[in-house]
Amino acid sequence: MKRIAIGLALGMVGALAAPQWTGAAGVVQAPALRGAVPGQTTTWYFYKVRWGFQDEFLDLFQKNHYPVLKARMDAGYYASIRTYQPRYHGDGRADWTFAVELVVREGAAGVPTEEEVIGKLYPDQTTFRREERRRFELLEAHWDVPLTPVDFESRRRN
Repeated sequence: MKRIAIGLALGMVGALAAPQWTGAAGVVQAPALRGAVPGQTTTWYFYKVRWGFQDEFLDLFQKNHYPVLKARMDAGYYASIRTYQPRYHGDGRADWTFAVELVVREGAAGVPTEEEVIGKLYPDQTTFRREERRRFELLEAHWDVPLTPVDFESRRRN
């Protein structure tokens, strides 16, 4: 699993040099890490959903987790939230079925914690926790990739 994550991270680094473009139906081809912005950290969160359960996973993510992310972005914690799914399955590289790119603003003050947002948005905690448990039951794998940009313009070469 670790080897897959490393290979995927290296493959995604290759995508950084490629321009981002939008294909048919407005689908973004590849995530692109723009230049490093001081005070911001980008992390990609990858999910591999069990075959046949992608729609259920997306429904639960949209209902229970995306509103939490959005509330924290509105409060200033995230600079951006972007979500992706591969255009095709079985292309030999798509060992993930859903990805989220979160850009965190470092040092954002007064931002509610995730737990505080969840408590406010979901008064029925029993249902919320049951649905979140189900969302994770649908996964075969999940991993996070915090990114460090490489600036080749200022990088010293030995």
